[in-house]
Amino acid sequence: MDRLALKGGKPVSEKKIPIAKPVFTEETIRSISEVLKSGLLCQGPKTAQFEEEFRARVGAKYAFAVSSGTAALHIAYMSLLKPGDEVIVPAFTFIATASTVVFSGGRPVFADIDEETLTINPEDVERKITSKTKAIAPVHLFGNAAKMKELAEIAEDYNLYLVNDAAQAHGTRINGRDVGSYDDVNCYSFYPTKTITTGEGGIVTTNNKNLYEKGKLIRNHGQESKHLSSKLGLNYRMTEIAAAIGLEQLKKLDEFVEKRRRNAKILTEGLQGIKGLRPQKTNEGVYHSYSYYTVLMSLDEFECSRDEFIEALKAENIEGMVYYPIPLTKQPALKRYAKSRCPVAEDVSKRVFSIPVHSSLTNEDLDKILKAIVKVSTYYKK
Repeated sequence: MDRLALKGGKPVSEKKIPIAKPVFTEETIRSISEVLKSGLLCQGPKTAQFEEEFRARVGAKYAFAVSSGTAALHIAYMSLLKPGDEVIVPAFTFIATASTVVFSGGRPVFADIDEETLTINPEDVERKITSKTKAIAPVHLFGNAAKMKELAEIAEDYNLYLVNDAAQAHGTRINGRDVGSYDDVNCYSFYPTKTITTGEGGIVTTNNKNLYEKGKLIRNHGQESKHLSSKLGLNYRMTEIAAAIGLEQLKKLDEFVEKRRRNAKILTEGLQGIKGLRPQKTNEGVYHSYSYYTVLMSLDEFECSRDEFIEALKAENIEGMVYYPIPLTKQPALKRYAKSRCPVAEDVSKRVFSIPVHSSLTNEDLDKILKAIVKVSTYYKK
């Protein structure tokens, strides 16, 4: 048995293989330079062009760009909620899915997830509905779309909105339909670890003209015209530099997703022989875009914790990450809203980790990732 790098052995990879690696072209650099020379730096023609091209790409009627994925969610909830309204969110996701509900005057209600797909459980969603429920916020986690058919039926039965958190779902489709084309609100992030990035940035897509018009006002201080605010809003505008980057990234989206899916297939095939490690299961009919490649660890198969496993991988120069080690029901900032346990999310948070799947990986990189996982798994196997 090879000695772990953590124990003084030779690392599988001589160089670090990162969890994410943004890719920028020379065209991107030229486009940024053009923006700087123009002197138009905030929410100008580049932003308008990015909104139009992204809208067309996902098949939505409307889109408006914002400063972050969190801003996108905040605007969505501000457009829909009144004080005391409830939004059902998955207990296993990034905190912004729920915190922006609070900032909008609402109350997040936590629903559990499916243990294999890691997306929100429609049956638990329906159990959590009350007379105060206004919306359901499915998270298309790691690029795996939630069960939208079931969720859409529930939303229709109870007259609820669907606020799709598509922060990690660039290019994700359900039975051929892009997740950004759903009628109510779809919120994206362009953070550097995402499939496409603008550095910081986000966008909202919708087929609802009223929500589109309201959202555009909120992102710019509620201004209908200069110095005239018809409602209270915030400064959530996208910069022209971010939009210029986004336009170039959007040209590469199909290529990036195709490479991620190809890499994910190689990783899945390589993990098949390792008992105790299981990749996230893709929901039926979903074209998974693999913003992250996520693995569930069966702790009873190993003589180590998930965190110890990750530390051993990092010593082999493979950057593993944990998304998310603390479920929302256990977050101190949200404690007052955790009225019931979500046992699946709480269990999964102790066993889940992600490994590199980004589009810059070579076949040699993928081979080293798998060799490192085999090495660490063999060492810690019971």
